[in-house]
Amino acid sequence: MDLTTPLDRGEIQSRPDEIFPTLTEEQIARIATHAKCRTVTAGEVLVEEGSATVPFFVVRAGAIEVVRVSALGEERVALHGPGQFTGEINMLSGRRALFRMRAATDGEVIELHRECVQELVQTEADLGLILLRAFILRRVELLSHHMGDVVLVGSRHSRDTLRIQEFLTRNGHPYQYVDVERDPVWQQLFDRFQVGVEDVPVVICLGRNVLRNPTNQAIADCLGFNEAIDRTHVRDLVVVGAGPAGLAAAVYAASEGLDVLVVESNAPGGQAGSSSRIENYLGFPTGISGERLSQRAFTQAQKFGTDIVIAQAATELTCDRKPYSIEIGGQRVPARAVVIATGAEYRRLPIANIGQFEGAGVYYGATYMEAQLCSGEEVIVIGGGNSAGQAAVFLSSTVRKVHMLVRSGGLAATMSRYLIRRIEENPRIELRTRSEVTALEGERHLERVTVEDKESGRSRQEAIRHVFVMMGARPNTTWLDGCVALDGNGFIKTGSDLTPDDLAEQRWPLTRAPHLLETSLPGVFAVGDVRAGNVKRVASAVGEGSIAVSFVHQVLAE
Repeated sequence: MDLTTPLDRGEIQSRPDEIFPTLTEEQIARIATHAKCRTVTAGEVLVEEGSATVPFFVVRAGAIEVVRVSALGEERVALHGPGQFTGEINMLSGRRALFRMRAATDGEVIELHRECVQELVQTEADLGLILLRAFILRRVELLSHHMGDVVLVGSRHSRDTLRIQEFLTRNGHPYQYVDVERDPVWQQLFDRFQVGVEDVPVVICLGRNVLRNPTNQAIADCLGFNEAIDRTHVRDLVVVGAGPAGLAAAVYAASEGLDVLVVESNAPGGQAGSSSRIENYLGFPTGISGERLSQRAFTQAQKFGTDIVIAQAATELTCDRKPYSIEIGGQRVPARAVVIATGAEYRRLPIANIGQFEGAGVYYGATYMEAQLCSGEEVIVIGGGNSAGQAAVFLSSTVRKVHMLVRSGGLAATMSRYLIRRIEENPRIELRTRSEVTALEGERHLERVTVEDKESGRSRQEAIRHVFVMMGARPNTTWLDGCVALDGNGFIKTGSDLTPDDLAEQRWPLTRAPHLLETSLPGVFAVGDVRAGNVKRVASAVGEGSIAVSFVHQVLAE
């Protein structure tokens, strides 16, 4: 793909001026007050692919070309002329450069450090809008054309291939995917170099590092997702979890001047990030996918200077002294206040061999990737809440039939009415009440399920290869190890739900009562699905994240 002359390419004709805007002389002059001007010579490399330090350039004279480097040579990605600027969304996150940048001709450029660009985006309204929009749209183009510094070689029947696809996609990182079963050349190459089934998928990172079935953290480390983040100084606020509640807390806290670090064990969005379409969220009358909503919030948090650690979980909260500290990847990050937004996971089916099929026929989210795997087939969706309803409606557009299984007698008590009506009116969705899956069978991939009708007691085996599990919730609180009071189901108790006995047992040290959303540990708050009494809606999670920040300010002032 060559974006040099975007007007000639049909895929981006609608918005080339937003992807490659030309700044006015007045705008260039304002940027120049924050930076230095320097001359460049033709062929001079300004940024190398994979570089951890990526300056921002505005072209005054001449041109800068962006090229993708591979074993086959170079491919031009973009050419920036006078008045245009370099960079994409990595300019905000501080991640490594995806491509090589060099001077195409002799010329003159304005060079800024990343911190200055972040300041421009925050303080200069018109310039900030132009830069942010261009950065986002450039990343969208890279994603749509699968242009990046990662090649994923895997199989559509591999759970780890799906895991890595989801990790890269939900983190907004462009990659090229190759299916070994559809491209025999790769299989021959694997055979030659003795790459076994257990080694697939293979990730080629930065064009030189070959990772065999890597963990998400190994991929994040290879791509330098977290390299630019300082974990040593005391943060005003550490937010654990980057779902809607955590990201809302980060956006409000950072926009109000707090030094914020977010810790996310996988990818932004939490459970909501795997929702195919959210249609009852205020301001989006046509709906929005959980992935898109999460990416917008993720970018918004970075815009205000939030640092976000990806693919590393918080493993311990040190709660016996201040400042508190959160252990992340073997390091302790100190924090004056903490917001816990670790959410909840869908419960697993109580079937002994379910782990064998997770990612290979059993899924806990219904996104475009899962929909591709089961196109034209029959599927089962288990659950009676909104997430299950959204999944059933979404999947019905690509599969032959959706069997929706609920253990109760109907949906009215657990699902929004608009979703119930869609399910009732959709000929491809069959609602099966008082039914549950009791057995799973298959070899490398799920092949058959056994469904029991609880009313009649009869069971039957069905040749269904894809089951979507969206039932119940289990809070992610085991890492807290007694630091805060929990209810009988493991959810965190906050505010007025904390009884005198809870506070006495946890040795609440203050004369004041806990604030709304504050846990039994002063200055530590819980928001979203992990909190006892949360109503399990995206809007309420966002509201709780923003409300918690107002009390964080009060705690920091104490």
